[in-house]
This record gives sequence, structure tokens and C-alpha cells, in this order.
Amino acid sequence: MTTPLLDIRGLTKAYPGVVANDDVSFAIAPGEVHALLGENGAGKSTMVKMIYGLVKPDSGTMALNGAPYTPSEPRAARNSGVAMVFQHFSLFEALTVAENIALGMENPPKPRDLSERISSVSKAYGLPLDPESLVGDLSAGERQRVEIIRCLLQDPKLLIMDEPTSVLTPQEVEILFHTLRKLSAEGTAILYISHKLEEIRTLCDEATILRLGKVVGECTPREVSAAQMAEMMVGKSLAVPARAATEPGAVLLSVNNLTLPAASPFGTSLKEVFLEVRAGEVLGIGGVAGNGQDELLAVISGERRAPAGSITFKDVDISTDNPNSRRNAGLLSAPEERLGHAAAPDMSLTENAVLTGQARKKLAKNGFISWTRARAFADDIIEKFDVRTPGNATAARALSGGNLQKFVIGREILQDPEVLIVNQPTWGVDASAAADIRQALLDLAEGGTGVIVISQDLDELLEISDRFCALNEGRLSDPRPARDLSMEEIGLMLGGAHGMEEAHI
Repeated sequence: MTTPLLDIRGLTKAYPGVVANDDVSFAIAPGEVHALLGENGAGKSTMVKMIYGLVKPDSGTMALNGAPYTPSEPRAARNSGVAMVFQHFSLFEALTVAENIALGMENPPKPRDLSERISSVSKAYGLPLDPESLVGDLSAGERQRVEIIRCLLQDPKLLIMDEPTSVLTPQEVEILFHTLRKLSAEGTAILYISHKLEEIRTLCDEATILRLGKVVGECTPREVSAAQMAEMMVGKSLAVPARAATEPGAVLLSVNNLTLPAASPFGTSLKEVFLEVRAGEVLGIGGVAGNGQDELLAVISGERRAPAGSITFKDVDISTDNPNSRRNAGLLSAPEERLGHAAAPDMSLTENAVLTGQARKKLAKNGFISWTRARAFADDIIEKFDVRTPGNATAARALSGGNLQKFVIGREILQDPEVLIVNQPTWGVDASAAADIRQALLDLAEGGTGVIVISQDLDELLEISDRFCALNEGRLSDPRPARDLSMEEIGLMLGGAHGMEEAHI
């Protein structure tokens, strides 16, 4: 039997109040594409941090190519041949591709030599990239190529990838998968983390499933269904989000000819945006990261004011209203950035519940907060959205990304909005929690709320949207019935096809 490239035996890591990994064992063969699956809090992040030298295990062993492997820091892991592409890119927008890659190297070669190596590697692996381009001018897919090429220049034996397709179009996913298959054929092993189970079935050779820190199963993904893998992850059958067929009602929110300049040199300007959302409908807006999603949510929520165009809510012009006025009227929002935007990191969950729910949940009177009511509201969110936390006094930063996302989305939904706009509602959330969030959004719409979902998860948008439009370089396409669209058509829309220059309703 071939010696495993990476052999993990009995790895355990505990934190106060929780065992993140409990006696975990699995192995990865050279050239194998191995999926690590599990819901939020299952222990995936802790596991890859131990492999990459960011966290030291309490017990257990790792072996790399048959030799003991105990990386004390990421540098030691890289020197041993282990590289990692993180979910969140760590790039400087004002520097070039080559300059960013040089910063991640111990002894970078001369600039000209490095540029030649970047061009050679990018061509060899089908990842076109100009070494002299400013990172701030690159698309999300191109930025990911920078991270991958930075790893490939290290000639890794094992490449760890965390949610690598969350910001890619379907066409860019195909390019990435071609690259990963080429690496696999050359003997590089890949440890692949994703909540997109159909991608796992397409790409991965084997999978290890974690639940509550323990290995609960292994499988060959192409031999089982996505539903079966999801059930192994959560320990129960998953309900498919659904709602009764209803006709949409009156227009609740109307955005007309909205133009907004970029807030930074590398931001995206909104250009003549038109959209309507009606009572009881879900309007899906797709787009690759960096095409104006954050700006669109900011201008609708009132965080930024557009110099041109208008926003009408329930037949009232709210273009100059501040966020609190819009929220009090029933226009609620949940931004993409959980920690620091949607929630204050060092505030407790109760305090974070007060931040947006003070008026609509009547948590204050005469300027004084009712902490009893505030704690009850936080507890309601925690219970109804299955937020895994010791309690309402826990700081937001102590929650896993998925659990904080459930708290943020639940906080807005439980305020009974008349219109809710959410950006990336299930980003980084496991299959079970994602299904629950989608069902909650559908339930809102069924109750008469107008829902706008901005997402890079195209399967999600097709599953819950009544109408779909694409955001590309700050322009919004005409909406189309979601049920009539193919994935190829959506990919073209995301790239700017289908009449984007005449984007209006």
C-alpha cells in the first residue's frame, strides 16, 4: 500500500468549553483530492490550522511522507511543502501581482525573474495573469489566481483550499477545476473544503466528514448523492426549502436611475441602477465579488447617499433618509461583512441585538435600554436560528463565522421587515443552516415581505428567487424569471452579456 502523503492520527484540540477536534484520524494519498466536510463548528477550520502550523494540537500525531510532521508556524509548514489558499484573500490592492507574490516569499528573486516565473506558471496551469497588473484592478477570480500562483511557486506537496469557489462565476470554476486536476495528476495532493456538495462530487476522490469535532464517516463523493453527504454532516435528513405559490403584490421598493461613485480608488461605481421589489417576492441579484454588491446594499440601506437617482419605499421618497429612519419604517438590511459591519466584535450578542433592534423590538424607552427585553430578544434569535453559543453574553467575535451569520440574519428576520435586503446570506454556512436561512427568507416572502437576496451562490439564487438579475461593473441587468434561466445564461449575464448596457426595468 502506498505511503500516505499526510497521515493524521488521533489529533485532538480543545478550547475552554469546547473540544474542536476529538481524536481525528484520516490520511491523504499523493495526488488525491480529499474533501473535508462538516457543518459550522464541526472542526474543519481548527483541523486545517493544525496542518498549516497556525494551531498546536493537544494530542495526536501527523506524518508527512512517513516522517513526523509538527509545524510550529506557517513558515515551517510551507518549508515542508504544505501551502494554503485562504477563503479571505490577503492581498494589497495598491501593489502589483508580482509585488504581492514577492511579499509572501522568504527570498524573492529579482523582479524581472519573478515576473517571468509568474508568467510561466500561470501559462502552464491555465491561470492567465499579468504580473504587472495592480491587484485593485483585478476581478475576484483573478485575485484568487494570485493566491494560487503564490502557492504554486512554492512547489507544494499538499495544497489546502478553503471555500475556493465562493467568489467565482461558473466559467471561472471550470478553469479552477482544470488547474486542480492538473496539479493532482502531477502528484500534488489537495485538501478541499467547501459547502458546495455538487462541486465535491465533481472534483474530489475521497471525503472525510466531521461532526462536532469527530470523524463520523468517509465516502467516495462521486458514489453518493449531495443529499446523502449533507445528511452525514448534520446527522439528519435535510428539508428542501419551499413555499406556496403566490402572486406578488404591490411594489414596495423602487430604485430609479441610481448612480453612486465608488467610495475608494478600487471600489465600484453604481451606474444608472433600476430595480423594483414587490410584496411577497424574492428578487435575486447575482454577481462576482467586487461588482457593486456592497455599494448597492449601502445605498438602499441608507449608509451612503446617491447624488443621482431616487429610492421610493411604500410610495415615499426616502432618498435622503438615514439608516435608522429607513429601518424604523420597515426597510431592513444585513451586509456581507459579519464581523465589524453587521456585528460589533467585542459586544455581546445581547448588545448586538440592541444595535439594530432597538426601535422595532421596543428595547428602549425614554432613552433607557430594557436589558431584560434585549436579552429575551437575543435568546429568541439564538433559539429560533440554532446559534451555537454558550449564551447571550458571549462576544460576537467568539462565534464561528457560520453561527454569527445565523445570528445576524435571524436578528433582522425576527424584526418583521416589510423589505429585507441581504448580501451573501449563507456565505460560509453549512448545508443545514443554509437550508434553514433560505427557508426563513421564503417564509418572509410568503408572509408578504419583499426580499432582495444578493449572492454569489448561483444555486441558492435559482432555488429561492422569483426573478433574477445580474450585477456587473456597477450595472444591473433586466430582471428575468429565475425558473427560465440556465447556469450558462447566468454565467454570461454575470460577465456583462444580455444587454447590460441598457440595464433597466
